[in-house]
Amino acid sequence: MAKFIEEFKEFAFKGNVFDMAVGVIIGGAFGKIVTSVVGDLIMPLVAAAWGVNVSDLKIELKPGVPEVVDEAGEVVTEAIEAVTWNYGAFIQNVLDFFIIALCLFIIVKLAAKASALRKKKQAEEAAAEPEPEPTKEEVLLTEIRDLLKNK
Repeated sequence: MAKFIEEFKEFAFKGNVFDMAVGVIIGGAFGKIVTSVVGDLIMPLVAAAWGVNVSDLKIELKPGVPEVVDEAGEVVTEAIEAVTWNYGAFIQNVLDFFIIALCLFIIVKLAAKASALRKKKQAEEAAAEPEPEPTKEEVLLTEIRDLLKNK
């Protein structure tokens, strides 16, 4: 059992597991933000422009039946809800997806650009650094090599 716990600790405390956990948590929070942007900011504007709330759009496939009550107030027939095809909710989810995809695309593009700039800066710094002066031993060995070549 102790070996199992040690192996689990080794697995759980690796950096990539924590990175993944942080990514999942940030992703969940990001999803909530995007859902709020769509539901609370964009869709009300669409509703104002179209005159209808998009998430309420639906087609009634089978009408509902109201509850029937007799004179004594007892329920004779239970109410049956209408069967609807809620395409407005689908439109809202598709819009959520496209906004999330757009945000992720922008983040990936910015990260790639930042990485390219960092690599370019590192390359420029490496090119700007002067060649290190050879040590006394290297100079001496080079002279000996050159003398041996001449013989």
